[in-house]
Amino acid sequence: MALRNYEIVMVYSLTKGDEAVESLKTKFTDLISKNGTLGEVEEWGKRKLAYPINYETEGYYVLINFASEEDFPAELDRVINITDGVLRSLIIAKGE
Repeated sequence: MALRNYEIVMVYSLTKGDEAVESLKTKFTDLISKNGTLGEVEEWGKRKLAYPINYETEGYYVLINFASEEDFPAELDRVINITDGVLRSLIIAKGE
C-alpha cells in the first residue's frame, strides 16, 4: 500500500502542567513513528483559544506532519478521542 501525507494539529490541556503536555507529545509522536513516517513537528506553544473548551481558555498547540497508510489516521483519531488532556485535534490529508 502507498503512503499518504497527513498533518495533524492537536491542542493539549494545560491544567495538569508541562509534564503532562510533554508526555502527550511523546505518546503521539511515538505512535505515529510506529505506524508511519514522522515528519516535521512544529510546537506552536501556549495560545489563547478562540472560545472556552471545558472551561479552559488556553491550550498548547502542536502541528505534526507524517506519512502513513490510509487506515492509520482513523486509528490515531480513535486513540486521541479516548486520551485525557487533548482538547481538540484535526487530521488533514495533504494534497499530492
